[in-house]
Amino acid sequence: MSLNQNEGFIPVNGGKVWYQVTGNGSGTPLLFLHGGPGFPSYNFACLEKLGNQRPIIIYHQLGCGKSERPTDPNLWKLDRFVDELKIVIETLKLDKVYLLGYSSGAALAGKYSLLYPKKVKSVIFMSPLLSTPKWIEDANRLKATLPEEIQKIIVENEKANTTDSDAYKKAMDEFYKRYWCRLSFLPETIKKTREEANFDVYMTMWGPSEFYCTGNLKKFDISDKLASFKIPILYTCGKYDEATPETVRSFQKMTPHSDMVIFDNSAHHAEIEEEDKFLGTIGAFLKKID
Repeated sequence: MSLNQNEGFIPVNGGKVWYQVTGNGSGTPLLFLHGGPGFPSYNFACLEKLGNQRPIIIYHQLGCGKSERPTDPNLWKLDRFVDELKIVIETLKLDKVYLLGYSSGAALAGKYSLLYPKKVKSVIFMSPLLSTPKWIEDANRLKATLPEEIQKIIVENEKANTTDSDAYKKAMDEFYKRYWCRLSFLPETIKKTREEANFDVYMTMWGPSEFYCTGNLKKFDISDKLASFKIPILYTCGKYDEATPETVRSFQKMTPHSDMVIFDNSAHHAEIEEEDKFLGTIGAFLKKID
């Protein structure tokens, strides 16, 4: 399938979402689903380098980035985002797609694929959220590696509901620089992603930090559905990822027709921490299925 290179807006429930199509390769299109929830996809502009293989489709989920930003909190539910993805795929007249779901985008990719398996040729679960209880279990284990004084600040502020304090934010940074992004500096793409994120979406669906879930994804878990996937699945994560290699490997073992790649020098952002290996891994996997 070949798509014309373009960008525009697609009406969905609650507003309009921005999308962009790049690449003129003849392979099945790759559609990227960003994480957050509520954090747009600027870090993943590198995917355009795979455009010689296939069309690359990126869109900003409602509420963030270049998409419209309604304020109704009832819109910030995973099922509505699944419906949004369905509309995007139908509007772009995509017969089949590869889905790359990153972080919480993996939850979206997983739920859509279970509901509409005939539309999905394969899924890449990158640093995936597939079970919130398991994510929090891992987060608690990773927090225990932090200095005791940092752990104490986290516990005290979460108990007091003061997660907006400077002390809590500094403690978050200690966790993030170990398990979210290990680069000594943050590239402009991450800064732009943060600037155009929607923290109302993040708070409603997730919570104050990557390791503290208070939102409506608190009980999310599709790990018991992984055995039902009939399509090829690739799991990836960083060696130091908050989506830990141990848990991602356990998901991979539950999934038929699946493989896994660990990025040895990455945390949660292999697309910038190891861009060349990331692109080579994704490109080779998709070409193999094509």
